[in-house]
Amino acid sequence: MTGGSGLGPSFDPARIGRPGGQDVPVRGAKQTWLTAGAVIVTFTALLYLIEGIDAILSRDRPDWAGGELDAAGIAPRSVDGLDGILWAPFLHGGWDHLFANTLPLLILGFLVLASGIARGLAATAIIWIVAGVGTWLIASSGSVHIGASSLVFGWLTYLICRGWFARNGIEILIGLVILVFYGSMLWGVLPSDPRISWQGHLFGAVGGVLAGWVLSGDERRRRRGASVGRAPTTR
Repeated sequence: MTGGSGLGPSFDPARIGRPGGQDVPVRGAKQTWLTAGAVIVTFTALLYLIEGIDAILSRDRPDWAGGELDAAGIAPRSVDGLDGILWAPFLHGGWDHLFANTLPLLILGFLVLASGIARGLAATAIIWIVAGVGTWLIASSGSVHIGASSLVFGWLTYLICRGWFARNGIEILIGLVILVFYGSMLWGVLPSDPRISWQGHLFGAVGGVLAGWVLSGDERRRRRGASVGRAPTTR
């Protein structure tokens, strides 16, 4: 709003049916899912806590002035606004703004983390930085950009594209399902309502694609190695 798999254990269904190895993969997957749920619920609860503090601090401010903490968002091309790259996803322009982000945050954030906690956190870091820097570079001077929707758009494109980069059937299927249910959100990367940071949405989405590419590097290198090492067919 204006105002590689080596990084973590991913769920591999093929491992569940191996003789003598059924329990460990299942327990590992369940533990990853539980951790993913705990992390994303804690993060979302933190957003509500911050918005509650902002509401208390801003109770005497007129509505048009925004929240007391909102000024800590991204101020484009301002040196003082650079630290907003770190703080912007924690801040929202009121409860309605936060409510609108909550469900996609919980669903998409959980799915990103459920494929591997470390990998999901790495993807989130890439999205966070790319979205923040891109917004700082191209958004209108004098504006302030806040909100976790940049993460939502990044997680969305990450989930859609990573399976294709990694050639992982399960992740491709998840990406297609996400595309069906949330693909219409991608219109939000286009300029529309001046109160909405389409720049954050756009660069969040770019960050998600970049994260998908970077974090599928191990799989892509293995495919290239297998292709190079394949013996030529003789007749």
